[in-house]
Amino acid sequence: MSLMANLYVGTSGLATSQNALNTTAHNMANLDTEGYTRQQVSQGTRAYQTLEQRSDVIAWKQIGTGVNYNNCKQVRSDFLDSSFRQETGRYAFYDISLKGLEEIEDQLQEMNGAEFADSLNNLWVSVQEMAKDPCSAVTQSAFVTRANEFLTRAKSVYEGLVSYQKNLDSTVKDMCDNINKYGDRIRQLNEDIVEIEAGKEEKANDLRDERNRLIDKLGEYGKLEYQEDIFGNVSILFEGAPFVTTDHVNHLEIDTKLESTVGFATPYWDYAAKTETNYDGSKRVVSISGAHVLDLTQNIATSTNTDIGKLRGVLLARGDHNGTYHDITEDIDFYNSNISQSVIMNVQAEFDQMVHNIMTEINTIMENAESNPAFLDNTVGIPSDFTLFTCANKGDRIIYDISQDKPAGSILTGFTIMNTQINPRLVQEPTLFTYRTKDGNEDNVTTTLLKEAFVKEQYCLNPNLTTRNSFINYYNSLVSQVANSGDVYRSIQESQEQTVSSVEAAREQIVGVSSDEELEFMIMFQNAYNASSRYINVVSEMLEHLVTTLGA
Repeated sequence: MSLMANLYVGTSGLATSQNALNTTAHNMANLDTEGYTRQQVSQGTRAYQTLEQRSDVIAWKQIGTGVNYNNCKQVRSDFLDSSFRQETGRYAFYDISLKGLEEIEDQLQEMNGAEFADSLNNLWVSVQEMAKDPCSAVTQSAFVTRANEFLTRAKSVYEGLVSYQKNLDSTVKDMCDNINKYGDRIRQLNEDIVEIEAGKEEKANDLRDERNRLIDKLGEYGKLEYQEDIFGNVSILFEGAPFVTTDHVNHLEIDTKLESTVGFATPYWDYAAKTETNYDGSKRVVSISGAHVLDLTQNIATSTNTDIGKLRGVLLARGDHNGTYHDITEDIDFYNSNISQSVIMNVQAEFDQMVHNIMTEINTIMENAESNPAFLDNTVGIPSDFTLFTCANKGDRIIYDISQDKPAGSILTGFTIMNTQINPRLVQEPTLFTYRTKDGNEDNVTTTLLKEAFVKEQYCLNPNLTTRNSFINYYNSLVSQVANSGDVYRSIQESQEQTVSSVEAAREQIVGVSSDEELEFMIMFQNAYNASSRYINVVSEMLEHLVTTLGA
């Protein structure tokens, strides 16, 4: 090889070492940058110059022509990336569920500084006091007052649960907007990355870092499947449906009218919804059957990955309507697939069932009481259903037929927390129900039945439980159930948090920048640069010597 060719060998070393130093400096500058992936220079040899080829030797006589800068690659683990995104989604799911149970605990245990249990206990005490002296105006008035207090506080607790449902519902649209925003940005990054890397000369590593961060965030919202093609495009499936494709993003939309009787948001895929064309040429959605993003009737299990994503967590915790006792009396399969998995709807239904049973039992006893004013001659005109509690309206919830994608038309009736009030006549005149029979005696039979109604153990919280409770311990059982569920979710959430931390730490060992390691590389590349510089100096001196000698 000529001396001039050796100069090119030296310059290749200078250029490669300089590029490696630049990459190391870039790593050091982004030491604390969130989502940054450590970059590594890949070097290789240039094509050798063959001087002699002989069949009787193993190696040919060749001369190296220098070092080549192949590329600047990112150091990542696909396995750890996938594990991290899945586990963060699972953590987000259980974190939402735990926060929902904690909010429910607050609603059940405290209400304007007083526990709801106090109002239930006060009602029970008033029944006991009235049993001692049924005809006393004081005990009769106290009974009506305590019943009114009980119903008022029950409404307040239930309204608190409904309010929390609405708060969760308000986050659904924001979540869908964020998911769409991430998808749009990922598609744009795909386009930019392909454009930069098309010439096979550059790597769009910083853009890839941004795309990876967005996929990480997307993993918090739901189950992901993704794949990168040979051109650098990443295609993403969200909850099993195509989300980001090579040239398109399928957006999530929100429906609040077609399926929800209470205006709750239902996410659906815009491309799968059934539409019709208006007279002005615009489109309107007429059905989202088959376009749902999530199937919320699936059993929640880690083995089937149905416990991933904060979107699923919020939708399940919120439910699709305000739960009532009607949801408890449905068949067990319906309850398990549509009610029990929603922490709020389940408690709403169980709580409403308790209040419904108390009101219904008291009313039934009073309706059949011999002392009912409707049965007395001097109270003509009082309705025959003269009772303590009355319905404020005819129905409380319209049944929705999902299979037909429209309301079924029937209305559920009965005493629920929100459609019941204290009989206005008893509020104005608590002693109207005298608890005195026609012959003038005290109606001890009625007051005894009221006492027995509170201690009879014949009420189960839900169809999956066989333990029977009385009115007195039903509420305590409900609170205990919420507390136990909270402990279970808290344990899972804490365990999942540790799993996420472990996977993140393992991933950080690979993608993270170590200042000590980068300083070692910097010294190594700097020495390589200096060596190449000295090599060029030597070759230059040799050329100068030859030129000087020959010139002489």
